Amino acid sequence: MEGIHSSTRSRDLLRKIKEFTLSILEDLSEGRSPLIFIQSFRTYCTNLDSICSCRSNKPSGHEVLTFQKESHVHRIDALLRVLLIVQQLLQENKHASKRDIYYMHSLLFSGPISLVMGWLRFFEAGRKFDCINSPNSAHTIPVLVEDVKDLVSAALYILVVEKESVFQRLENDKFCSKNRCIVITGRGYPDVPTRRFLRLLVDKLGLPVYCLVDCDPYGFDILATYRFGSMQMAYDAKFLRVPQIQWLGAFPSDSENYDLPKRCLLPLTIEDKRKTEAMLQRCYLHQEVPDWRSELELMLQRGTKFEIEALSVHSLSFLTEVYIPGKIQEIKSICQV
Repeated sequence: MEGIHSSTRSRDLLRKIKEFTLSILEDLSEGRSPLIFIQSFRTYCTNLDSICSCRSNKPSGHEVLTFQKESHVHRIDALLRVLLIVQQLLQENKHASKRDIYYMHSLLFSGPISLVMGWLRFFEAGRKFDCINSPNSAHTIPVLVEDVKDLVSAALYILVVEKESVFQRLENDKFCSKNRCIVITGRGYPDVPTRRFLRLLVDKLGLPVYCLVDCDPYGFDILATYRFGSMQMAYDAKFLRVPQIQWLGAFPSDSENYDLPKRCLLPLTIEDKRKTEAMLQRCYLHQEVPDWRSELELMLQRGTKFEIEALSVHSLSFLTEVYIPGKIQEIKSICQV
């Protein structure tokens, strides 16, 4: 019976793949841009007057992909290539791992090259990553995190930084050696391997994790992506998000607390304000992190933003020797109360 059911499912999938691809070809042959409907999920809702009922594992409508949007073309390309591989596997009654599929189209699936350094050692697909012997040297984060084995660390905490430039500043100042930590950067919005790798470290090592981002709406959105997951991958959020991550800075209130010169402050654009207002409507800001909400409200009220590097106006070593250690100690003190 098991074989019969499997065979029936295979034929059903092959039929659906054929119908799907034929519909795309028909649209293209008639000069129409195909519309591809993908189930969409969400990591939050905007229903602030009652108990949140959003669920990341249940569809909340559809997203429409089209060739008319440049940002959709890459996703459609990846979708069609994977469907072709699935079709071949079903026809030949074979199996393949995600790793196999990745190496068939490695350039297509490779995102930004994320980096890690610090007190960490692990193996991935037979390769040894020994960061401990040179904790201030950057290594690329493995693409296939499920292949990471024998994870060992002597770190006290994990620090996630938004930007590669800040990562390089920490590297130059030998921050990991001095502070016995692990530092990761996703070089902007983190891709799936970066978030999975961070989640693996937190699950396996049980270390506190902090996030340092620019004081602007996009920095905050990157922070939220690490903690709550992205909307595009909301259906997989429970495997990608890191609920333990704490916002280390830079806070809007830091501009006053650290006497940043006015030349370091930039005005919020219309898009910045729109994005901030939209983020203030997210349910988790009301229920889980009200202190984050207060900082966002302050940013909107003041109408200014600044980059992490602005903190170096005091001295080149201020960020690594004063700001970051001070913020971590402050969080630790609060947690111990």
